Amino acid sequence: MIYYHKKSDFCKVKENKIRKIIHIDMDAFFASAEQRDNPNLREKPVAVSGSGNRSVIAAASYEARKYGIHSAMPAIVALKKCPFLIFVRPDFNKYKQISEQIRKIFFEYTDLVEPLSLDEAFLDVTENKINLPSATIIAKQIKKKIKEQTELTASAGVSFNKFLAKIASDHNKPDGFFAITPDKAEEFIENLEIRKFFGIGKVTAEKMHKYGIRNGYDLKQKSLQYLIKRFGKQGKYFYDIARGIDNRDVNPDRLRKSIGTEKTFADDIFNIENIYEKAEQIAKKLIARCRNAETYGKTLTIKIKYSDFNQITKSKTLNYTIKDIKTILSLTDELFNDTDLSYKPIRLIGMSVSNLDHKIKENAFQLSFDFK
Repeated sequence: MIYYHKKSDFCKVKENKIRKIIHIDMDAFFASAEQRDNPNLREKPVAVSGSGNRSVIAAASYEARKYGIHSAMPAIVALKKCPFLIFVRPDFNKYKQISEQIRKIFFEYTDLVEPLSLDEAFLDVTENKINLPSATIIAKQIKKKIKEQTELTASAGVSFNKFLAKIASDHNKPDGFFAITPDKAEEFIENLEIRKFFGIGKVTAEKMHKYGIRNGYDLKQKSLQYLIKRFGKQGKYFYDIARGIDNRDVNPDRLRKSIGTEKTFADDIFNIENIYEKAEQIAKKLIARCRNAETYGKTLTIKIKYSDFNQITKSKTLNYTIKDIKTILSLTDELFNDTDLSYKPIRLIGMSVSNLDHKIKENAFQLSFDFK
């Protein structure tokens, strides 16, 4: 039986036990791994990125972040912010090996491990393999073992649900630790800036500011109807997190929602034949990734980013799974015919399949960047 504490909405209780959730987040993971392996990079601004002016930053060292450099920033913009920025090409095989080391540490304590990416994961240690009653002690032990075995630092957040644990891990980065206990949660959330809420991005935060919502307290004053009217289905999520409510379980069998790939071009393209040629190359890579994952979907989505960084997405759903390049190209042609490709030069094309067939379960997860 699951119920809420009578005195407050701020803790979930299961069989009279408050859940104990840990969120582990590696500090500037890719960049830190490169600095570890190359002493010449230590204490210097480093960006992990592909080559070329159109590359995007995958990770920035903390030395680089002082100059305002962050992940997903175009490399050319980062270089303007820091002319002596050091670029290092990503080595995903290395990052995966380190990630596997870290995950083995997690499994020493619990099998309820939900990886979000190579460098972060949720752990439910309410019941744990070493019978420790304190999630704080477990989190600190994990941080110590990660440092000893990988020479890298991780930040840890501890709380009674995933939402708060995620926020806590980001509170004292790098090499940080922070716990949000039930008795402190309400005050913490009320004082938290909206832009720091997990699940509220820059655009949504700006929209909330227009409605006078600047922190958790302001958000909590809005009714469920008010939030749903203005933010749709997300309104219920916002209503709950303002009250510290997050009933999501740590799911060790978390399945990916989509498989995708994209390509940023060295030069903007605007010739129709060139656009279709590039799209075919991307489609081939997409179907190859589906085959490798042994997972296929019914929905194809294309993304087009123009030279001014405005972008559009279009989707088409079939009543059967997309398993071959011919089908992808046919759908792409259909979606392109509904798009003004001559609108302005194109800098990026992306494709993804979603609405996946999960009859075959997988533990793999999707990387956010494509550097090839």
